[in-house]
Amino acid sequence: MIELYTQYPLAFYASVLVLGLCIGSFLNVVAYRIPIMMKRALEADFKDLHSDEPPSTEPPTQPAFNLLTPASRCCECGSGIKPWHNIPVFGWLFLKGKCANCQASISPRYPIVEAITGVLSVVVAVKFGVTWQTAGLLIFTWFLVALTLIDLDEYLLPDSMTLPLVWIGLLCNTYGIFTDLQSAVYGAMIGYLALWSIFWLFKLVTGKEGMGYGDFKLLAAIGAFLGWQALPVVVLLSSVVGAVVGIIGIMVLGRDKNIPIPFGPYLAAAGWLAALWGTELTTAYFQMMGL
Repeated sequence: MIELYTQYPLAFYASVLVLGLCIGSFLNVVAYRIPIMMKRALEADFKDLHSDEPPSTEPPTQPAFNLLTPASRCCECGSGIKPWHNIPVFGWLFLKGKCANCQASISPRYPIVEAITGVLSVVVAVKFGVTWQTAGLLIFTWFLVALTLIDLDEYLLPDSMTLPLVWIGLLCNTYGIFTDLQSAVYGAMIGYLALWSIFWLFKLVTGKEGMGYGDFKLLAAIGAFLGWQALPVVVLLSSVVGAVVGIIGIMVLGRDKNIPIPFGPYLAAAGWLAALWGTELTTAYFQMMGL
């Protein structure tokens, strides 16, 4: 199969596109369900902690809710979604953005996420070809898409996603896929401590929390994948884009400046760009600074 894809790159790109579209469909589920699963777990822990009754040995009566169960269904009428209606992008187009049963509108976010994930996956495949770098960066890309969606919705970067991403990055670089292992370990450490230090400095000066702990862990994951050398470009890119978007939101859209802005999406975008064009971006930055 590897030889076939090497000889026929268009077949490889097409396969990655289809895979990316399917993964994008699953990421919609991940972004919706993981926050709910976390809230339910916290509620259960709180109930157990403040209950005088001994822990129940009876099986839970609440229906299972995870990434696989229950099957996808309409949020309005509760009807199950048929497999052919769940085909990425095309299913939404076929249904004209409406539920087949009750005709309630289906958010265009679903096909948009699927399409973006598919396109980003193909860009990675074109950039790196049939290599282990492509395999590793596809996983990196899919995690970043899911984390971006969750942070935009919930102002949250779950440990259940950021921490595994750190370990996956370190595992990849055990074999030197993106950088050497020492650079990856330093990247994870420096990535976490850099934002952690900024967090506490900002809090000491202003008395406010400027970012969440999930941001530290996401930058640690990016450092684990790309090495400490990529972190200056990632921090610079994410900060500039975040500042520009924030200023536009306040001045043009009239956004309340006291409303927090999730930083995770900017870190994710900067990390992805650095993974594909980090060397070029670093060179351009030093040239711009006259160094």
